[in-house]
Order: sequence, then C-alpha cells, then structure tokens
Amino acid sequence: MVVFVGAGSGAEDLITVRGQRYLREADIIVYAGSLVNPRLLEEKKEGCAVYNSAFMTLEEVLEVMTEGERSGKRVVRLHTGDPCLYGAIREQMDALEAAGIAYEVCPGVSSFCGAAAALGAEYTLPGISQSVVITRMAGRTPVPEAESIRSFAGHQATMVIFLSTGMLPALQEELLAGGYPGDTPAAIVYKATWPDEKVCRCTVDSLAHTAEHEGIKKTALIVVGRVLEGEYQRSALYHPSFSTEFRQASKGGRDE
Repeated sequence: MVVFVGAGSGAEDLITVRGQRYLREADIIVYAGSLVNPRLLEEKKEGCAVYNSAFMTLEEVLEVMTEGERSGKRVVRLHTGDPCLYGAIREQMDALEAAGIAYEVCPGVSSFCGAAAALGAEYTLPGISQSVVITRMAGRTPVPEAESIRSFAGHQATMVIFLSTGMLPALQEELLAGGYPGDTPAAIVYKATWPDEKVCRCTVDSLAHTAEHEGIKKTALIVVGRVLEGEYQRSALYHPSFSTEFRQASKGGRDE
C-alpha cells in the first residue's frame, strides 16, 4: 500500500502520531522537499530510500511508488501540511487506482491552522465571521473566474490566501476592488510553526509594503478579516442562559 501522509505545518513535532508511525515503517519515502521540514526524515529507519519530489515529475514519482509497492515495499508520499489543500494528490491517487494499487491518506495539520496559532486568532468569531475562505491568486495555475479574490472579497468573510506572497501588489488591489476597506486587519505569516516563523500584522492597504519591508517573498500565508481585531460577541454555547443537550440553562434561557 502507498500512504499519503500530511507532514504538518512545519514544526517536526506537529506531524500526527499515525503519520510518524508510517514514516518509521516506510521502506521508501517520497517527500515534497521544497516545503516539508527535512528534520522529519530523521524518523526514517535504516535502509529507507528517500526521494525529493521537488526534482521529479509526476511520472517519475509514480514510477517510484508503483515499483516500490509491487516489490512489497512500504511507500510513504510525504506532503506538506494536509495533502487535501494544494497537494496535487488527486492525480496521483487516480494513477494508482488505474494501476490497481491500494492507497491510504493520513491527514496532517494544515499551515492555515498553524497561522491561526501564530496569530492567536480564531477564524470564526461570533458576530464577526462564521466562514473561512481558503483560496489563492491565479498564477501559472489558473483560478476559476467565479472564485476570484475579488469575488470572494465581497463576502467580507475571513480569508486565508495561499501561494500568493509573490503577487502581493495585485492581491492587495483585488482585495480592495472586491470590497474590503483599506483598514481591514490583515497579517502575513511567514513559515508558520517553523523555528524562523515571522508574523507581520498590517492592513489590507499595506500588505504589499509590509512584505517588501520585511523581505518576505514566499512561504507565507495571507490572513484577512475583522477576526484579527479585538471585538466579537460571546459564544452562546457556553452562556449560562443557553441550554444544550448536556446542560440546562438558567431561568429564562434558550434551548438548542
């Protein structure tokens, strides 16, 4: 079996217990070397073959995985964060299915979760935002027109923007054109949970300047939204006047 493992957001101890076990058992590891923390490879056993997919094509990756699995080897495909986000795993899974090879996916901690931790933020604050838009700017990989930054900005929801640090002037322009006021809180989180993590708080209209001033050109997430401010409503779930299946509200409370 081939196992796709989410490496986590950066810090080597943020891989899941299951993912760590798979790494320790692997005979072959194919890892996304441009983003995965190489210290995770210290978990490998003696004799494990390691391949860096940053220097490989899809066809070369598939060849290593299929030949390894057919030779009775345990194969781990190690992706950054959680492989369900911008991991390009669907094409790998489809190819494995076509070849009759079984696979499994082991989830990981996404970098957008790591960014929230770095910011001390909750993306879904009552009365402020109850939705999170995870998206990216169009680059060499196109984005459907209906999912443009400008169209999402009109919702005023919390936005976490991947793979766009090198296009911040254009991103800033699209956010403003879509309806975010210039003073909307924003943040650039560089290498969330890594030892050299850096958090730069700013506003939408100063995103590009902030990145330039801090020398950040890649490997960062952009977070936008009023959840980065201080005001919000208290959660009703834990309010004394709010009844739940497990707790009765005080007199005059509500049921749910």
